[in-house]
Amino acid sequence: MTNPPLPAHRALPARLGIPPTLAWGYLGLLLFMIGDGVESGYLSPYLIDRGIPESRVALLFTVYGIAAAIAAWLSGVLSDLWGPRRVMATGLAVWAAFQLLFLTAALPLTNYPLMLLGYGLRGLGYPLFAYGFLVWIAGVAPRARLGTAMGWFWFAFTGGLPTLGSLVASGLIPHIGAYTTLWAALALVVAGGLTALLLVRDAHGAPRPRGAGEGPLATLVGSVTVLWRNPRVGAGSLVRVINTASQFGFFVVLPVHFTKTVGFTLTQWLHLLSAMFATNIFANLLFGVVGDRIGWRRTIAWCGGAGCTLSTLTLFYVPTAAGPNFPLALLVAAFYGATLAGYVPISALMPSLEPRHKGQALAALNLGAGASTFVGPAVVAAFVGPLGVEGVVWIFAGMYAVSCALTLLLKLPDPPEPAATVRTAAAHTTERPGAKGLS
Repeated sequence: MTNPPLPAHRALPARLGIPPTLAWGYLGLLLFMIGDGVESGYLSPYLIDRGIPESRVALLFTVYGIAAAIAAWLSGVLSDLWGPRRVMATGLAVWAAFQLLFLTAALPLTNYPLMLLGYGLRGLGYPLFAYGFLVWIAGVAPRARLGTAMGWFWFAFTGGLPTLGSLVASGLIPHIGAYTTLWAALALVVAGGLTALLLVRDAHGAPRPRGAGEGPLATLVGSVTVLWRNPRVGAGSLVRVINTASQFGFFVVLPVHFTKTVGFTLTQWLHLLSAMFATNIFANLLFGVVGDRIGWRRTIAWCGGAGCTLSTLTLFYVPTAAGPNFPLALLVAAFYGATLAGYVPISALMPSLEPRHKGQALAALNLGAGASTFVGPAVVAAFVGPLGVEGVVWIFAGMYAVSCALTLLLKLPDPPEPAATVRTAAAHTTERPGAKGLS
């Protein structure tokens, strides 16, 4: 008996590798992250121009990153306990509340402690929303298309932060000013959050039934102990930290370097940033599919780790040597954005490293993703003084080389020994669809 054809509005997402019931969620995520990414290309120089020292700006971004790391880890844990939908709703509420504090009190008063409170704790918001949705995808997408489904997640995520977000900023700032543009960001975040929460209808968004020994405390503790219970999960989490550490570090240091040292205008820098991550969003789709075809580990190690080692250095040295040559800077920015996407298959690899505790593995993955938001700015805060921008770039390049070596160690657990009967062997084969993508 053949399955009935899917309705037209679900058939296209299925062909593209998007779980049909979550299609509106991808759109909502895109809008949410556009709003979250509006500030990414200009908030650092904006605050410096308001009289906040560069070291304090770096500390502000570091506090934001610490909050994001905590929330990213909790997103996996809370999704097991509450369900992804409630986690996403919490993230939306947190983001909106602390953005209002930042805009109505901290910035108008130029009050640094309030900035630390408002902007820093706002960092709890986007990981709960975005990575809650990531857990939702992992529970719905078929394993053979998991890499592609995750590619679409990162397409929407980086499509907003910072690609279209920076483009929105570059279009709005000349007309309404930098401060009012931050209010526009709030409107976009609310629109995206409500789109996902109101239009997605999928049972996997509710809390899953918990078995024996899976109470709240056990789930919370297990999401941490998995890092050393399964060292491959711990190594994978570290690879995920390295993946975007340079990105968040560069948000702090490169706007000033490209505008003050290299000689680009702020608008040109925002256009470079948009081009960088426009390339990234399409590369996310490409490497999601490539990972399913040639192997997740190979794609991460060589396209991600080795690629980023080279692209990080060229992103600094080529514009520094050539000056404000926009076409040349555009090429190296696009190269950097593309290689960042080489890590996309790690979202499929991590839950497969701990198949009996996928939620815990995803919590470890999300912890790594969140940690990158403060590790990057922390590297800048610690080393830009003694080593300068060049030294910081070399530190990030070295981290990428380490991630390449670590990824090659992330072998999946061996399958159980096949039984003698043909029936058991056949069952074992059906349990590992898309095995080509797992190597």
